[in-house]
Amino acid sequence: MWQDKLKEIIYILENSNVNEIELKFWGRHYRVVKNPSNNITGNQNLPQTIDIENESQVIASQAIEEKDNLEKPLRDKTVGEEILSPMPGTFYAAATPDDPQFVSIGDKVQKGQTLCIIEAMKIMNEIESEFDGVIEDIKIENGNPVEYNQVLFTIVPS
Repeated sequence: MWQDKLKEIIYILENSNVNEIELKFWGRHYRVVKNPSNNITGNQNLPQTIDIENESQVIASQAIEEKDNLEKPLRDKTVGEEILSPMPGTFYAAATPDDPQFVSIGDKVQKGQTLCIIEAMKIMNEIESEFDGVIEDIKIENGNPVEYNQVLFTIVPS
């Protein structure tokens, strides 16, 4: 069971801008780091944990490099203005799973119109358009985590 929790922590670390997580639970002390040059420590009685962490460390650094390589060309091609996430949280394209999305690609939006909701600490925060325009691209899928200043939408101003 503790290995599942450790895998969850590694997943969170891989999908965030945080470089290191250190915690204690169930009498064990863990430190997980993205940077491969740092040593990772775990309970010395559990050599499997060190293998899992080292393997995840390599996977995390490779995933970050691939993600950066994929995002760079996309940023160069965009001509619209980017709407950035003002906070980390979970992206929701609609108010409820049964409701239609707030906006879709090609929709005209007005300044102040709700584009999405970001849930942070069980608080639903509506993200509004900063200007009039047309939605060129939606960068995040519904239900995915977002980081601070991550691009959510590209809007071509009108």
